[in-house]
Amino acid sequence: MCGIIGLVGRRGYHINQLLYDGLTVLQHRGQDAAGIMTEYEGKYHLRKSNGLVKDVFYKRHMQNLVGSIGIGHVRYPTAGSSSAAEAQPFYVNYPFGISLAHNGNLTNADEIKLLLTSEHRRHVNTTSDSELLLNLLAMELHTRTHNLNIDGELHVDVNTIFSAVSALHKQITGGYACVSLISGYGILAFRDPNGIRPLIYGSREIEGETEWIIASESVAIHALGFEVVRDVEPGEAIFITSSGQIFSQQCAEEINHSPCIFEHVYLSRPDSIIDGISVYQARLNQGQRLAERIREEFPEHDIDAVIPVPDSGRYAALQMANALNVEYREGFVKNRYIGRTFIMGGQAIRKKSVRRKLNAIPHEFAGKNVLLVDDSIVRGNTSAQIVEMAREVGAKKVYFASAAPPVRYPNVYGIDMPAVSEFIANGRTIKEIGKEIGADKIFYQTLEDLVEVTSINGEQSWDTSCFSGEYVTGDVTSEYLEKLELARNDSAKSNGSVNEGMIGLHNDE
Repeated sequence: MCGIIGLVGRRGYHINQLLYDGLTVLQHRGQDAAGIMTEYEGKYHLRKSNGLVKDVFYKRHMQNLVGSIGIGHVRYPTAGSSSAAEAQPFYVNYPFGISLAHNGNLTNADEIKLLLTSEHRRHVNTTSDSELLLNLLAMELHTRTHNLNIDGELHVDVNTIFSAVSALHKQITGGYACVSLISGYGILAFRDPNGIRPLIYGSREIEGETEWIIASESVAIHALGFEVVRDVEPGEAIFITSSGQIFSQQCAEEINHSPCIFEHVYLSRPDSIIDGISVYQARLNQGQRLAERIREEFPEHDIDAVIPVPDSGRYAALQMANALNVEYREGFVKNRYIGRTFIMGGQAIRKKSVRRKLNAIPHEFAGKNVLLVDDSIVRGNTSAQIVEMAREVGAKKVYFASAAPPVRYPNVYGIDMPAVSEFIANGRTIKEIGKEIGADKIFYQTLEDLVEVTSINGEQSWDTSCFSGEYVTGDVTSEYLEKLELARNDSAKSNGSVNEGMIGLHNDE
């Protein structure tokens, strides 16, 4: 997953600080690299590198990022390279000059690479499918505007841009949400026909002028003082001119709104609203329903306290404590300067990092039967060590609850989950998973319950592929998953290897 942002401000005002602040709000979506591209007087200004937003941009960089229009990106790497060269936004100089930031993953990236390199002689410089997407967009715009004189005044009908996006939708598959800066024209934003990855836009009025923002999550819009207009619809494209005019058009022939349910389990901030659904309320609902299941399965429970695994397990745990009528306690202190462990390469690194990331408060565990609550369990390394930590500080019994069902299948739409062989749920029953992590009992949400309680606005479709193995794009084959297994296993990551045949899996969303 990654975070993207685009801004069209008032003419004569620089929006570099707004882009920076927006990326810090979206930092949870990517901590590996960050980048900002702005345009001023016909020239692009770019700064991108590996690291957190605060470490990538210094005063000298911000002073160079001038202009009233720009885009930004924060990245989590997936399998393969995570070099600074793969940081986004990417840029091509023809036609017009186009830059792009992308959240998601193309599942037919191999075919797109072959099309670009063999048929259209376009050079691909990285292993990122985001670069492929940018080149394909540039190619489609070129075929529709090749007779324009780039030395004279350009007038491109917005329908030409929407036509290029329509052509993209017909050629690419997967999950993708994008913002693209087209030099001299404005910002283009579009979302895949399934709406797998989130994208939302907003506006504000200052001194009689309208400023526009597009972002991965609503929290970035509100934090910067804008008001949400609405989500970008699946398959839809939004174009905002440099002067602040906005146009929209549905560019996909068929849409099937199936957003990634894992956004509401773990990925998104709780203060975001995605596709009209409050992430916070969804997580409360997940905790309420799981507590009801526990009362059915364990009616004479002896739980003394419900303790969340910070941070994303907190909201489900709060509701579970209320529903179970037991104390809610904070038992772990989190070091906020350690990255997420499920994305780290190699078991040794992950095991070492968990102990540095969390520390138990003995008073909250000593002599108690505790229910630990996390949003999900992926490899199980963190869960096992947390159970062990609870016992070390005196817990009598340690129960464990996951607000999500067992993760048994890879996500192919832009989340770097491990190889299937590394999932703790792979080949194990729920009882066996509990034994593996050392819990006295383990409780999982059912997929049916997760879908029901997250569908706050009524019945709808979801991408639940990491739980169900059902992929909404319909093109994920066993051969594709086998290649994915090779690209994502710990051996590949620890060796830093890049499988040339799996460009689509090396994206930097």
